[in-house]
Amino acid sequence: MDILQAAPRVESELLGADELLAGAALRFEVEVPAGLLADGGAPGRVRLRPLTVLDLQRITRAARESDQLVAALMVKSAVEAPALSIAQVQAMSIGLLEFLLAEVNRTSGLAMPAAALEEAADAPIARAALVLAQRLGWTPEQIGQLTLGQILLHLQMLHAGAADG
Repeated sequence: MDILQAAPRVESELLGADELLAGAALRFEVEVPAGLLADGGAPGRVRLRPLTVLDLQRITRAARESDQLVAALMVKSAVEAPALSIAQVQAMSIGLLEFLLAEVNRTSGLAMPAAALEEAADAPIARAALVLAQRLGWTPEQIGQLTLGQILLHLQMLHAGAADG
């Protein structure tokens, strides 16, 4: 039996294109803590919009290999009020930039909730990668290039070596 036939969906349950694209029209007001603003200043608010796929494509192209420029362009693109130039964003304190970037990531759906991070860290493949890194001194990049079968083979060999020795 085909999986799609096993769980048929009624047309009315499917989202339309307009519903999928509506999230780009959302706006969020975020309170900036006073500690990130000028001395003695009160907390204030900014209005953010979520970044779109097109925004991220443009930012990536414009920034090429500069992580700092990526962050500045993301904040510049997402902060609607007050409107900021790239020079103004780059003149911000790093703490304020990091705070705004975290909010841009959160409102754009780019941030991973803490519970999801904990769940990912508990996943067997993550634990396997940690074992390989600790026992063999491999980097995350090296482990990332392995197939699941290769990871399992190396773990089995480590287990067999520990049992023998």
